[in-house]
Amino acid sequence: MAERYTDILVVELLGGIGDLLMVLPAVHALARRNPGAALRVLTDDPGADLVRGDPAVTEVLTPRHGCPGAERRAVAEAISIRRPDLAITTARYDGIPDLLAATGSRCVTDLWRRPPPDERVGDRYLRILHAEGLVGAEYLGSAPQVWLRPAEIADGERTIAELVPPAAAQPPIVLVTDSGMAVKLWPQPDWRQLAETLSRHGHPVLGVTPVFDAPVVPLPRGTLRQLASFFRAIARRGGVVVGGDTGPVRLAAAAGTRTVGLFGPTLAVRYGINAGVDLQGLPDCPHRLPTLITEQICWWHAECPLSPVGPACMADIPADLVASTVTRLAATGQRPDHQT
Repeated sequence: MAERYTDILVVELLGGIGDLLMVLPAVHALARRNPGAALRVLTDDPGADLVRGDPAVTEVLTPRHGCPGAERRAVAEAISIRRPDLAITTARYDGIPDLLAATGSRCVTDLWRRPPPDERVGDRYLRILHAEGLVGAEYLGSAPQVWLRPAEIADGERTIAELVPPAAAQPPIVLVTDSGMAVKLWPQPDWRQLAETLSRHGHPVLGVTPVFDAPVVPLPRGTLRQLASFFRAIARRGGVVVGGDTGPVRLAAAAGTRTVGLFGPTLAVRYGINAGVDLQGLPDCPHRLPTLITEQICWWHAECPLSPVGPACMADIPADLVASTVTRLAATGQRPDHQT
């Protein structure tokens, strides 16, 4: 029989909402494999709000930022308050793996080891944990799911009901135009063309972030949990969320919404979203490093060696292809396989 653990610490301190969502299936699998265990998640705000109240999570911890080493100090404090008997971390910096290993606990401190370029990150986490005997095979391939309270679901329904006409001819579409990093941005003219095309086809078009000079209704600004509730209400109306490789699009998928992901510097077969269709720009780019994305020449400053005006891979995704993909997905109501 597989060993059971009573106190589990999951450390996810890579800083992004998407990073937390990609490890969420592992959190849920560990909780189900160890019923009754105290499971603590140490992660950054604002993403931490997404696991507060999750029935699988006993406690959510966050670093007190403001000076160097805040993440390491948060880990040290967590293990000093209570030593876990199992510790998992995605963070490989500032000696965090060594700090956890020094507790003598069972540790998995390198969920990034030897990744193939065509296995999605979240799937890789689960496969490693399965190889370590920590989760069952039945959890392999699990998708992220964000838990929402009934009151949050009701609030999301009310908000979207006010924004989407009840007699709308087609399902609503939500655009997520910001991707957190310049290297992941789809050109603004393409967003404008997409919004206009979808509107002409009768789709109410909403935006998490603005699209200038385009017929887009802005979603109210609020917490990540509120945004997840909006996405859930959009899903119930057969809608689709469109955006790049960014946290809010992953959040939409985790809330049950179909997505069209726009991938350029990151490879869709490794960072794909699992909830609809992923479109890949310049799949054969010679400068892309699928398993070492932060070392790509373009990554930090969006200086593309193939184009003087911005990421050539993002510009390679035509607006008419995105529009036809969105309308087809909205029309079928199905979740087709990812494509490149």
